[in-house]
Amino acid sequence: MRCPYCGGSDTQVKDSRPSEDGVAIRRRRVCPDCAGRFTTFERVQLRELTVVKRSGKRVPFDRDKLQRSIAVALRKRAVDAERIERLVSGITRQLESAGEAEVASETIGELVMAGLKGLDDVAYVRFASVYKNFREAKDFEDLLGTLGGTLAEPDPEPEAPARRRTSRP
Repeated sequence: MRCPYCGGSDTQVKDSRPSEDGVAIRRRRVCPDCAGRFTTFERVQLRELTVVKRSGKRVPFDRDKLQRSIAVALRKRAVDAERIERLVSGITRQLESAGEAEVASETIGELVMAGLKGLDDVAYVRFASVYKNFREAKDFEDLLGTLGGTLAEPDPEPEAPARRRTSRP
């Protein structure tokens, strides 16, 4: 493993342990040249996946890209990092175990939407608005209708508190 700091090719593993979800090995490494420390993760990869985009272009599946897009949807949401990692790992496992070497980008998008719907409604709406290319407010209304909730009517103006009369001498 190359050192990300100095580019040295002979890094040493100082500690190895399974990740919290058990699907990866977490390794702490140190570079003998610059003494830089960093962490790597080793995961099982069942098969090489190719993503077929809507344009017909074929690109290699990138787990990190999947994780980044989910992280963007979940930005500033109170969702534990472990739950995000489980979602990404679950989607990746589903794709790899489907038996196909090529997977449509729409399939990945639908799996992400299904996962986010069960994880966080706001992130689901955020992701769907980009994935489905929303152009107007009606698109949001239609999607929110599928969540089972209805759009809340704005609250009428709250009444001003009654003034208290005080007697003056």
